[in-house]
Order: sequence, then C-alpha cells, then structure tokens
Amino acid sequence: MNALGRRMPCSSPSRRPSPATHRTIRAVQRAGRLLCWTLAAGMATATTDLLLAPQAPWWHIVWPLPWYLTSLAIPAWALLRIREKASQRPPDEDTLPGRDQAA
Repeated sequence: MNALGRRMPCSSPSRRPSPATHRTIRAVQRAGRLLCWTLAAGMATATTDLLLAPQAPWWHIVWPLPWYLTSLAIPAWALLRIREKASQRPPDEDTLPGRDQAA
C-alpha cells in the first residue's frame, strides 16, 4: 500500500510469486551475500598480506582462497539473477490471447 492507503497496481494479491520464483529469489540473495562476503574477505586478506606480511607457513595458501571463492560466486550469482529476471518478465504480447480469442 502507498501513503494514501491504496494498493499499488503491482501488489495485487493475485500476483504472488510462485514457490519456485520465491526459491530463486532466495538463491539470488544468498549468492549475492556470498559474493559480498568473499570480496570483503579477499580485500582483508590482501591488505593483511601487503601490510603485515605474515610469515606463517600456511598463509601463502590461505590468503588467496577468498578470491577463488569470488571467482566461483560471480557466475553463480549472475546466472541466478538472469533466471530470476526471466521468471519475473511478463509474457510477450504475441503469446497473450487477443480480444477476439478471449471473447
């Protein structure tokens, strides 16, 4: 509802997303969060490596891991986002029945 208490045209109760669409939306959100967190972790580990130069024997293996995860999260998020957008697109005018057919 808007400030005047009226329903918005796109918020009609008959246009609720299907359960599959809802799952897609949640998957996009989770993939987006994973992408953000891996980017943040990658920047933090790169900064740590640059400024502190840790000498732990395992550090040279650990610090690039968030960047590898980021390279996997980007295409996953992009594909899920494309799928989400495709499921929200209204049908083409060509596939809608004309007035002659509906009557």
